[in-house]
Amino acid sequence: MAKIHAISDLEELREKIVDDRKQFEKTIILCGGTGCKASRAQAVIDAIENELAEQGMEKRVLMRTTGCHGFCEQGSLMVIEPGNIFYCHVLPEDIHEIITKTIREGEVVERLLYTDPVSGKVIQTEAEIPFYKAQDRYLLAQNRQIDPCSIEDYIAIGGYSSIGKTLSDISQKSVIREIENSGLRGRGGGGFPTGRKWAECREAPGDEKYVICNADEGDPGAYMDRCLLEGNPHLVLEGMMIGAWAIGAQQGYVYVRNEYPLAVKHIRVAVQQARELGLLGNNILGSSFSFDVSIARGGGAFVCGESTALMASLEGKVGEPRPKDVHTVLEGLWNKPTTLNNVETWANVPSIIQNGASWFGFKGVKGSKGTKILALTGHVKNTGLVEVEMGTPIKTVVFDIGGGAANGKPIKAVQTGGPSGGCLPADKFYLPVDFDSLAEAGSMVGSGGMVVMDESTCMVDVAKYFLKFLQDESCGKCVPCRLGIDRMLEIVTKISEGRGVSEEISLLEELGATVTQTALCGLGKTAANPVLSTLTYFRDEYEKHINEKKCPAGVCHELITYMIDSEKCTYCGLCKKACPHDAITGEKKDIHAIVLDQCRKCGICRSECKFDAIQVN
Repeated sequence: MAKIHAISDLEELREKIVDDRKQFEKTIILCGGTGCKASRAQAVIDAIENELAEQGMEKRVLMRTTGCHGFCEQGSLMVIEPGNIFYCHVLPEDIHEIITKTIREGEVVERLLYTDPVSGKVIQTEAEIPFYKAQDRYLLAQNRQIDPCSIEDYIAIGGYSSIGKTLSDISQKSVIREIENSGLRGRGGGGFPTGRKWAECREAPGDEKYVICNADEGDPGAYMDRCLLEGNPHLVLEGMMIGAWAIGAQQGYVYVRNEYPLAVKHIRVAVQQARELGLLGNNILGSSFSFDVSIARGGGAFVCGESTALMASLEGKVGEPRPKDVHTVLEGLWNKPTTLNNVETWANVPSIIQNGASWFGFKGVKGSKGTKILALTGHVKNTGLVEVEMGTPIKTVVFDIGGGAANGKPIKAVQTGGPSGGCLPADKFYLPVDFDSLAEAGSMVGSGGMVVMDESTCMVDVAKYFLKFLQDESCGKCVPCRLGIDRMLEIVTKISEGRGVSEEISLLEELGATVTQTALCGLGKTAANPVLSTLTYFRDEYEKHINEKKCPAGVCHELITYMIDSEKCTYCGLCKKACPHDAITGEKKDIHAIVLDQCRKCGICRSECKFDAIQVN
């Protein structure tokens, strides 16, 4: 394609792309995100290309390999349009039947349709699936409309029209005012008002300024930013371009987590395509605006998700945070004014400019506008990426979208906001997912992680797990974080092993408050949340570990003993066969017993037993 020199050139190209695609009778949309790649999506893609060629249908059927659709556990996912036919768990050997029956003959392959685990109903279309139906998908819905490695796909759905509108019709101050009026707040964890950050950076003295996209997503189980960067990299680039225009920057950086190779590949392709088309570089769309983007890969440190640590890493220094008395909008990257937002924040910008602040602000609640992408994991039937309107109750996410408990056990709690988030009990599920409500309850929206836990979860063990993660990931620069997390982990470990004393509960609370108030960066200031929230809502579990030397959930190894209930045991021998420590005696059809001195409490016998005969005392 020839370079675009004006907005009129962009519109002509858009019309041509749309017109050229009218030749296709049907479209096969296949998820090619990381989750589906793990379910052999690439082999399915190859099989589709071969089958279409063999049947001479390449010019009649458009095949689109997209980013993540969100319902990762059902991969490989396929949607066929028109008809919105949804196929799941698709394998390469299914392709001949799909092309022959569905594409050529218009018949549905029943065995590949989705079965709802709650109702048992077989569902034909994507729109009818409860997991999707209960969401408010805007950003995620765009993933299925484009091939992330095709700038033509992005342009065809209106891509880069927002930057065109910005450069031709909107002043820099007006762009910032529109973002401020929209109520957009940072989606990376802090929730700082985006427009205010941009305004402060624009007013900062100096001609050299930078914009940064933070894609260093390190929270366990979180992959919201990865999904957007893999699936719609041009949307993120366009958001950065608008932000750069507004604050007066000419250079941007995308700092990507090193463990995201597909996201790195796609954003590099997007940057190269935009440069070749003239959408990055000098005098973009014939204007005076010049802007380019560089890609940097993170070093694998969780703390580099913190803004000042990220900037230090970009400069080639050790990724450590610095005191907050100097703001990065004044002295950021190389001590120049810098605006940093995460992937999801940048991805929201083009639609705000295109549709207006009131359009964005119509969704959500006071103080929390728009939608939020969540990574729903844990003990629920449906796991994956979820996008809901801000203010949606937790119970809607867990039960309507997640489908409720995966194994029939009552749900006990949900942990929101990543490793530094808090754990909220089931009686708090009426709370809305918004910045202020969750913070008041002792948790946070954070980057969007949401882990659901049922009765088999020990909340003391949960606090220990997250403290261990944060201890490993703390940079150790400040004393409150370095020593405070160590001491909290030491106390919680003692309690989990039955060695704790009652006085240590108040000591944990005091330590948590001190670390929160005095730590240097966001990691340290929120590190105590898992402990403080579990003490607030699940104090009885701590007390039983201390006073009764018991773990109610049967998780903490030092406080449990595995026994075989002879009345429930059928003497099938499965537990003995599965035990890796030879700790179970008894022949098939004879009485079985666990040798306590040899038992390592791994729980394999319990998971293998089909009759609930392995009991925890």
